[in-house]
Amino acid sequence: MADIAKLVEELSKLTVLEAAELAKALEEEWGVSAAAAVAVAAPAGGGDAGGAAEEKDEFDVILTGDGGKKIQVIKEVRGITGLGLTEAKGLVEGAPKPLKEGVSKAEAEEIKGKIEAAGGTVELK
Repeated sequence: MADIAKLVEELSKLTVLEAAELAKALEEEWGVSAAAAVAVAAPAGGGDAGGAAEEKDEFDVILTGDGGKKIQVIKEVRGITGLGLTEAKGLVEGAPKPLKEGVSKAEAEEIKGKIEAAGGTVELK
C-alpha cells in the first residue's frame, strides 16, 4: 500500500500534458483506455446479465469519406491515430479504410464524433 500511495503522490505532480502522454502510453502498452475499464467494470456491479452478454463490446471504426473537407479530416485522423501526415493523407484518400479496430463503444463514439465534426463520415462495425 505504501508503494501505491507513493505512486499516486508522484502522479499528482504531473502536468496535464504529461498525464495525457502517460495515458496514451499506457493505452498503447496494455491496449486499454480508462473509458474501456469503466465500461468493463460497470456490468460487474450487477444488472441485466442476459442483456450485457448480448451487447457487442468491441467496435471497428471505419472512415468512409472526407465529406469534401479532406484537410480537417486528415488533421483529426492524425490526432486519433498518431500517424504522420503522409500516412494519414493516404488513409483519408483511400477511404473506406479502418481507422481503429477493436475499441470500446465509448471510444468508437468519441472518434466518430471527432471525424464527423471535422466533416468526414464514419461507420461503426
